[in-house]
Amino acid sequence: MRHPVSRLRTRALAVGLALTAAALVPVGSAGAADQYEWAALGDSYTAGGFVGDPQPALGDASRDGCDRTTGAYPGLVERELDEFPPGKPVHLTNVSCGNATIANIADTKQTPISPVQPPAGGWAAVDPQIQRAELNDQTDVVTIGVGGNSLPFGGMLLKCLELGAKPGESCREHYTNPPEGEESIQDKLARVQDEYIDMLAKVHEAAPNAKVITVGYPAVLPDEASACNRLSLTELGSIKHADIDWLRDTVLKPLNSTIQRVSSFFGDRYVDVYSSSVGHDACQPAGTKWVEGICGDAEDYWPTKLAGTALNCGLIQKRVTLVHPNGAGYANTAAHVERAIRIALL
Repeated sequence: MRHPVSRLRTRALAVGLALTAAALVPVGSAGAADQYEWAALGDSYTAGGFVGDPQPALGDASRDGCDRTTGAYPGLVERELDEFPPGKPVHLTNVSCGNATIANIADTKQTPISPVQPPAGGWAAVDPQIQRAELNDQTDVVTIGVGGNSLPFGGMLLKCLELGAKPGESCREHYTNPPEGEESIQDKLARVQDEYIDMLAKVHEAAPNAKVITVGYPAVLPDEASACNRLSLTELGSIKHADIDWLRDTVLKPLNSTIQRVSSFFGDRYVDVYSSSVGHDACQPAGTKWVEGICGDAEDYWPTKLAGTALNCGLIQKRVTLVHPNGAGYANTAAHVERAIRIALL
């Protein structure tokens, strides 16, 4: 739940910007000008996964395996914009998809991997998000939260869990001096930068009049790894403290810096959610953490086991959350994204 003071500040900003925007709207505008068009693109940190109600609802024939939910930040921001419109209503097209890479935003189809009620033959591939969102010269705002899966951060986290359970093994060493055929972390980050540049260029080409807002990742890892209990799967499990520090300083922070740097190059607005989420990482107690651990609290439709692994969160009455935001985390991101959208629509 958003903190009351933060909510009041956001509402005050909303009213002020709405009055300003209303004064700028031409009288008698019609058609597309009657509303703003906002497209939300991104991965599971945008889609939501296990927070809130599935969108489309369970059993709906239009479900696509992308695990969008009502509790993620696009839905939270949409409801605030509905209540306090910035001069005109804002129409949201949310095509974010769990496990999406940078390429899946720009030009590569994605085959979703949702574990929730998959069809017998598996999920059908979905078009690149630029295409699904139908970006065009009438699009006013595009928000993008992507990058982690292109490393891939989730895969690295699982490797760190695996190596953390082995004496003398280190995922820091594994990714600094990788085995033949695997990229080093330096190579991964360089590749992600090139992919992000290409993706933003294609977003601007598809939506030439849109304000583009990129969204970074929150502080999912603690400032001090010693805060983590290595016996607890509701935190970061068996990952060694030295590897947690390495993941934070050599992977997560540089990933955010890469996104911010490329966004600045294009003149786009970068939303920093890391700074405000420090101290609310996966190793904090329930009620303080804004990110669930390897296992955590999730809606009942979400699985307790991770397919293809020995991970079974059901043994501790939890579900597989793999270091993703909870409701409080999404509320924090929503406050920052909402502000950025309102400023963009001035």
